[in-house]
Amino acid sequence: MAGHSQFKNIMHKKGAADARRAKVFSKLAREITVAAKLGTPDPDMNPRLRLAIQNARAENMPKDNIERAVKKALGGDAETYEAIRYEGYGPGGVAMIIEALTDNRNRTASAVRSYLTKNGGALGESGSVAFMFDRIGQIVYRPGAGSADAVLEAAIEAGADDVQSGADGHFITCAFTDLGDVARKLEAALGEAETVKAVWKPQTATGLDEDKAAQMMRLLDTLEDDDDVQDVYSNFEVADDVLARLTAA
Repeated sequence: MAGHSQFKNIMHKKGAADARRAKVFSKLAREITVAAKLGTPDPDMNPRLRLAIQNARAENMPKDNIERAVKKALGGDAETYEAIRYEGYGPGGVAMIIEALTDNRNRTASAVRSYLTKNGGALGESGSVAFMFDRIGQIVYRPGAGSADAVLEAAIEAGADDVQSGADGHFITCAFTDLGDVARKLEAALGEAETVKAVWKPQTATGLDEDKAAQMMRLLDTLEDDDDVQDVYSNFEVADDVLARLTAA
């Protein structure tokens, strides 16, 4: 998961600004509204809504914001969003999957195509890069959830496939189809997770030099700033010394 992990680390380091926090809240609220509108507004009966609210809490989204997002779906005047997955290539031939929630398919497709083209990439057809990724479940716990051995034991008992523990926390992966069941068992053993979501894990990595890596970071920043874009996955890999220079810039 080199590209995705680096992306998360970069965004954590650069994401302290209030403006970016507001963007995060906006995206989380949209997912909550969509989940509540597609199912029941009761999170106990709506797994997608339960996960959306859980992830919002992990980002310290105020309770009032969460409740407003749910009520928006109940009002009947909420926008109708559809989930769209875009596939394409970034600078240096990096494979990318971009997930969006949009109320205007043409607007979002045009924007994503423009972002990629302006940064040395190109939008591909559906299925053009998805075969290079595995769809898996990922459950993240903060370091304080327990020792590496304790989390590993809980993950094994819950039926997870892998655990990676480090200073950033515990990253537990499982089969996509088992995500809900594994998450419930882990919550019983370790408490509420920081995030629970389906992710795209790259099967191989594409290395980038410093120039291409800088271009890739600009592309990721641009995608993150788009309200319609929810998640971005890629298979880029950058040497540690290059990454250190880029994140310090």
